[in-house]
Amino acid sequence: MTPPLPLLGREDELARLGECMDALERGGCAIVLLGDPGVGKSALQSQVVTSARCRGMNVLEARGSQSETHLPFASLHQVVRSVLPGVEALSGRQRDALLRAFGMNDIAAAADPFLVSLAVLELVVEAATQRPLLISLDDMHWMDQASLDVLGFVARRLATERIMMVASARPGSATIAADPAITWLSIESLPDRVAERLLDLTSPELSPATRDRIIRQADGNPLALLEFPIAVRSGRAGWSDLTGQLPMTSRLEGAFAGRVRSLPSSASTLLAVAALTDGVDLTEVLRATGLLLGFPVTAGHTQPAVDEGLLVTDGVTFQFRHPLVRSAIRTLMPLSQRLHAHAALAEVITGSPDRATWHRASSVTDPDEEIAARLESAALRAQRRGAVGSAVEWLERAAALTPDHAARGARLLSAAELAFEMGRLGAVEELKTRASLIELRPRDRSRLTWLHGVFDDGTPGEPFEVRHLVSLAREAMADNDSELALQLLVGGARRVWWGDPGADVRHEIVAAAEDVGASPADPRLLACYAMAEPVERGRYVSDQLATWRFDADGSPDVAALLGLTAFCAGDFTRAVGFLSTPVEALRAQGRLALLAQALAVRAWAAIYTGSFELARSAEEAVRLSDETSQPVWGATARIAVATLNGLRGDPDIGVLFAADQVASRGRKPRSSLLAGIQLARGVTDLGAGRFESAYAELRRVFDPSDRSFHRAQRLWALGFLAEAAVHSGQRPEARAIFGDMVALAGENPSPAVTLAFALTAAILADDDSAQAEYESANRSGIGQIPWHRARLELAHGTWLRRRRRVLESRGPLRAARTTFDELGITTWAARANQELRATGETGWQSAKRSWDVLSPQESQIAHLAAQGLSNREISERLYLSHRTVGSHLYRIFPKLDISSRYQLTEALRERDGAASTVSVATTVP
Repeated sequence: MTPPLPLLGREDELARLGECMDALERGGCAIVLLGDPGVGKSALQSQVVTSARCRGMNVLEARGSQSETHLPFASLHQVVRSVLPGVEALSGRQRDALLRAFGMNDIAAAADPFLVSLAVLELVVEAATQRPLLISLDDMHWMDQASLDVLGFVARRLATERIMMVASARPGSATIAADPAITWLSIESLPDRVAERLLDLTSPELSPATRDRIIRQADGNPLALLEFPIAVRSGRAGWSDLTGQLPMTSRLEGAFAGRVRSLPSSASTLLAVAALTDGVDLTEVLRATGLLLGFPVTAGHTQPAVDEGLLVTDGVTFQFRHPLVRSAIRTLMPLSQRLHAHAALAEVITGSPDRATWHRASSVTDPDEEIAARLESAALRAQRRGAVGSAVEWLERAAALTPDHAARGARLLSAAELAFEMGRLGAVEELKTRASLIELRPRDRSRLTWLHGVFDDGTPGEPFEVRHLVSLAREAMADNDSELALQLLVGGARRVWWGDPGADVRHEIVAAAEDVGASPADPRLLACYAMAEPVERGRYVSDQLATWRFDADGSPDVAALLGLTAFCAGDFTRAVGFLSTPVEALRAQGRLALLAQALAVRAWAAIYTGSFELARSAEEAVRLSDETSQPVWGATARIAVATLNGLRGDPDIGVLFAADQVASRGRKPRSSLLAGIQLARGVTDLGAGRFESAYAELRRVFDPSDRSFHRAQRLWALGFLAEAAVHSGQRPEARAIFGDMVALAGENPSPAVTLAFALTAAILADDDSAQAEYESANRSGIGQIPWHRARLELAHGTWLRRRRRVLESRGPLRAARTTFDELGITTWAARANQELRATGETGWQSAKRSWDVLSPQESQIAHLAAQGLSNREISERLYLSHRTVGSHLYRIFPKLDISSRYQLTEALRERDGAASTVSVATTVP
């Protein structure tokens, strides 16, 4: 046996991978090797696998195939097949979801993709309990999307596990989503000196001229350094075929093609079939090749391809020596041969009807309704298995083979709707465009219209786009389709919230919504009012919301919409109530995209009401938004996290910069996000006593010429602006702004605006009226919300002290300091204490709360454990492995100075008693 070649020039990469392997007892890692074809990614991976086995590690492997990208969970099954017997130890929901994904049990009910992911995570984590585990994913760019989604989920959760994931992919390919938990390692070409050493080892007989030319042509690509000398020696590929002007992939394919052309017809036909099949079963390939040639074909017919170094087989399965061999064969293949090979494979594949259907569909070029119908049925089965991405691909192929134009459009729309569910925005746009060119049936026209209305939540309101949606809604009304009309108008109103298109457009949405004739308390009608005209109609919306129960009569979707509506209308207490109700239902249903949105909006409502412990769920909203590919909602949650951190004196400039990038993307900035960023910066500076900077940051939200201007959010920020103004010499300008806001809001403003006006009037009052204004503000309802009451007390105490009423000032200042401290708002407590020290009072120390020592996720786990949930129950709620939950608890106990979960309830109560009471109180309307 020829010994393997050493990996020349890869010492740094091997050292990096070895360090990760060495550190597995302290936590896992995920590394993706990025590099061009032939650069040596697979060789590095093979070395890692060998090293892992030598260390006694468990190894799970999978390799993507160009012909298997349409098969749902094909690559995932390769990964877990050796640990699949462990499925019986999983919870019933996880076990059923995973077996359904692999088509191993009844698929009448749809599989939850995230339960499938969690099941795989638990399987590999359990396998790693016995010995450390390596997951090796070669050619990840050719893995099916369903598998990639699951593997990405797992990769993001390895930090506390004894698992190392190493994957290889080509640059620019669609693989797993970028995440800070995943390391991307670029594999570059070899330098000339290393290339020369490799040629010396493998082809010492080359003449100096040929050797120099190969080094130039190969350009440091290790595979080219091995293949080009073979092409030269064989004489089957001339140098014109390998010219350096071609891309390296084409040159390498040309080198392999020269060897394919030299094969006997039986071997070349066999290779053609093998290049098209979506499996590794050699028997299928032999039988299909026999159908094409008209005589029995045996394993012996593979020998010429094996001898040429193109194919590797054990007599039962096969694989190509390198993926470029497959692509070279496919490039050489005439269309007629390709069609016949697919037809032969469709004939011999008997155990998998869906695979046979795909090959049958690939064997024809003319429309065929029977095949299209089979593809549609296969897409439905893929969807039920949780492989939504595969279902989209199958539906697209079904549409291409559909003879009837209207039916073709319907199938394209079905594919677009599934792509929309997945957040695949580019695919939705492409499918919508193709469907819009077809004469659709009336109901399908409505489906297309709906996609136009709701697509890409977070898109700012360009006037012509919003007006188009209003026009479509009026067309739907003319067709007596009020449901569709309201859906379209809500979509338009969402765009108005993210970026204001102007008063005329806002009013057009509201007027159209009124013309629908819906019930006054219809959630969609209220959503249109709240998002399009929150200042003018906030109080009306709040009054109508009071007629709804927080559980929205058992509908989490409706409760989520009502919560968003309450937030936009400035009724934050109700927003918390509505949004807290569907969170667990959405979590249990695995609807993580909507859950991320609900958590993000609830976090902001909780910030405005001072329920800061509840607002820490913004961290989970960040993770879930990233998980479900919702960058705008991820930015929304990140700004909430930055605001919380700023209130505690821990600003995060990097987070706000990343959110600004998302907010500024596209033709029109998302002013709602930008206003949130300014609020985060303003409250951070305000708490730290940087009053001039705080005023400048907050002032931008009030300036119509600034991109951070937002009609509703400026009113909610008014109290903060006033606080900064009185300490920075900007009281006159702030008073003018206040007057404008009062005139704008009218006689009956929303709850949030009413509170902001009361606080602002007191803070900005002159000395003669200030005491009366502070007393009036106390009676306004501010006293029921500790966060705002403490801000009022701080302002009042500061005003009293600076007017030399020292003894009177201590009462409100002490009360403010105590409340800020209970809420964990350390910088604000420090400000109040600084004012008290100026009165001569000293000796205060801040109390430690659980959030001072526990991260948001640790706090969430601690509270769930205190409720009596097991590690596995907590893991399923939070989409973590049960071992990760256990690791968190192991770290939580010493932080809380306890030794068991039975002490959690008391420990949390002792630390958070007063603040917990505050948080609960503010969630009840």
